[in-house]
Amino acid sequence: MALEDEHVIEAIGKTKVVIRNGTVVEVGTPRIATCPLAARFSKPVSHATPDAVRENIEQRIRSFGMCTKNRILQEDRDFVGFGASELLASALSRGLVGCVVVVCDGAGTVVVEHAALVQGIGGRMSGLVRTSPIPEVIEGISRLGGKVVYPDDARIDPVGGVEAAYAAGYSRVAVTVAGADEAEAIRSAHPDALIVGVHLTGISGDAARRIIASCDIVSACASREIRERAGTCALLQAGVAIPVFALSRRGKEIILDKILATDSPVVIRGAGLPVSEGRDPEPLC
Repeated sequence: MALEDEHVIEAIGKTKVVIRNGTVVEVGTPRIATCPLAARFSKPVSHATPDAVRENIEQRIRSFGMCTKNRILQEDRDFVGFGASELLASALSRGLVGCVVVVCDGAGTVVVEHAALVQGIGGRMSGLVRTSPIPEVIEGISRLGGKVVYPDDARIDPVGGVEAAYAAGYSRVAVTVAGADEAEAIRSAHPDALIVGVHLTGISGDAARRIIASCDIVSACASREIRERAGTCALLQAGVAIPVFALSRRGKEIILDKILATDSPVVIRGAGLPVSEGRDPEPLC
């Protein structure tokens, strides 16, 4: 029996959104009120409400086919300066990593070796909680040189994705994770993997400590504890409103190389971390 076409994401402020057959059918309550990143979206969200989140997600469905068979899979533009997909696409194109394990709506866990596919999948995606296979998306990824690890059920399994990448002969594997268990399992099995923590709004306590200990780079999102814990041990902070922290020398190299590759002006200064200018999401959680 065919799987139901249902996709669950966590959008602006960890808001649960359910999409079925290309239609938004459920929107939860946002955990934050404002986000400086969301305010700059192509469909801006100045104040996070269920209606505003719904309108933003519906615009993504229309504009690039998120969670539908019309999904646009390649992108060359940067949407933010130091987003996970921007950093990893740059690292891939410049030879600092050999492949990237990411998750994609309609395909689940994917192994990618082309920068435009990394950015196309991740550049405008929110946190993907669960997805179901869309044959056109899976075929498109395969046609563009990506490997869909679980085409039958579009499972989200970064640990299995990393194993599949190494089994396929890749080295210098990079992966995005949203949980401490995944990060620890990958770090234990493959100490040389580059691990990037994403979609960490709401993470706290022991989970925050563990993911910081296992990752090379983390995005603070709207997590107060990631800012406080990662900021005090980071080697580098990129960005201020939504800071991205390098927690290892390799993570620092990835961010610095992204700066080298871009033509955008940047300011580099020495400072005690974390640095804040009062433009954080509100409230941090």
